[in-house]
Amino acid sequence: MGPSPAPDSLFLREARPSDIPALHPLIEISVRRLQSGDYSPEQIAGALGTVFGVDTQLIADCTYFVVESPSAGLVGCGGWSKRKTLFGSDHANVRENDLLDPRVDAARIRAFFIHPDWARKGIGTRILNACEAAAHAAGFRRLEMGATLTGEKLYSRKGYVALESLEVPLANGALLPVIRMAKKLDE
Repeated sequence: MGPSPAPDSLFLREARPSDIPALHPLIEISVRRLQSGDYSPEQIAGALGTVFGVDTQLIADCTYFVVESPSAGLVGCGGWSKRKTLFGSDHANVRENDLLDPRVDAARIRAFFIHPDWARKGIGTRILNACEAAAHAAGFRRLEMGATLTGEKLYSRKGYVALESLEVPLANGALLPVIRMAKKLDE
């Protein structure tokens, strides 16, 4: 990917179905390089495509965002959901597509991945801010997520609180530690 331009030359927008082919390699390189310090190769291999992958329901619901560079294409993605599924891709074995009630339920923060060459440049924060604002505009006052060990650092700095540690069983027999986190939005 060459040198990265100034962050303000990046464009944040809703993801489109036409972005799906570019999202697959973005997610894979993000997971393989950025999460290798927190997860074993076996955990990463077991999670790619199921826990970590594209969730086309988020795109269909217009709740998934991408950040695009004029020179490098998609460099980050992430979203929020008004559905019960806490994490996972289209191929996850547990899907809960029922709609949440914003009066009593927490919206879900979902599927954040940043290209390693663009990490720690504010892209995740920019996407998170857009997700929080959109969920708030949809009537949600609380947010929850299943954070990776890698992502937990960012989310803690942004006001999310750990509720419990979970271990997600993977098809290859490995377990993937994640942290259920939550945040209350200002009224």
